[in-house]
Amino acid sequence: MSFDKPWIVCDNTAASPFYGHCYMQWTDFQGGCSQHVELSTSTDGGRTWGQVQTPANTHSATGGQPLVQPNGTVIVPITGGCNQNSLLAFRSVDGGDSWSALARVTTIRRHVVAGGLRGGKYVLPSAEIDATGRVYVAWQDCRFRHNCSSNDIVLTTSPDGLNWSPVSRVPIDDATSTADHFIPGLAVHRSTSGASTHLALAYYFYPRADCDVSTCQLDVGFISSTNAGTSWSEPTQLAGPMSLSWIANTSAGPFVGDYISTSFSAAGIAYPVIEVAHAPAGGRFNEATYTPTGGLAAVGGTAMASSGGVVFTDTTTQSPPPRRP
Repeated sequence: MSFDKPWIVCDNTAASPFYGHCYMQWTDFQGGCSQHVELSTSTDGGRTWGQVQTPANTHSATGGQPLVQPNGTVIVPITGGCNQNSLLAFRSVDGGDSWSALARVTTIRRHVVAGGLRGGKYVLPSAEIDATGRVYVAWQDCRFRHNCSSNDIVLTTSPDGLNWSPVSRVPIDDATSTADHFIPGLAVHRSTSGASTHLALAYYFYPRADCDVSTCQLDVGFISSTNAGTSWSEPTQLAGPMSLSWIANTSAGPFVGDYISTSFSAAGIAYPVIEVAHAPAGGRFNEATYTPTGGLAAVGGTAMASSGGVVFTDTTTQSPPPRRP
């Protein structure tokens, strides 16, 4: 047994019949393609936890992110298959006493990211929820690219975890560009909903998908929407370019995380949390976790979310990350 990919959410809606319940989901890797989805529920805000549970059916899946709707329904988007070749979802309508079967949302088509980057080998969803309980899920997918030559960040939404919108492409650049986009971190401003839902998306990218470990240039981008993804702002580059040789290596390749996160403050300012590397110094890696101190405002249309003048903060004493104007 090997437990991995944990994610926790709590029901913070006072009117919910399951207010105060917390739900933990994780994957039990048992070797090969045996990836068991497991959960536990707390009914007292996380003080104590119930027995381990599973979805009503058996399916290899990993990377689930539970979300709680205002009515107490828990929805868990997750990727299925040994190679994460499908987006699945399951839910609980009784406060975690039972869980539905894993059901297919859509096929995932993936382009394997160049340079052996660990996070580019996996397709894990980034999921959030708006004020009314509509679920938004983003992931990397190559379905809109000729011959699946690189990945876009794509999006689907659902009001109930059962019915899902057609998959749409986040238009960071033209579908004929040379860029490859991956490891998304999606935020939804939870005070917004409907056609005015604010979205913020951070992501990693290569300007050229056809690079190798010595030539790949890793960058971090940000894009936003103020109309539920109907249109998007111009993208902003937050950091990079970074050489893969600057990034801490693992047995599975250079590592900036299997997934990242973006969150909105109550004031509607987005804070992406990203890994950024500088050139090594003194024989040591110089990589840390950053967020823009002042955050980024969600904008729409042709405007650009500006990070100009923003100081990037990390948990160490390193200098701000490299960033293009």
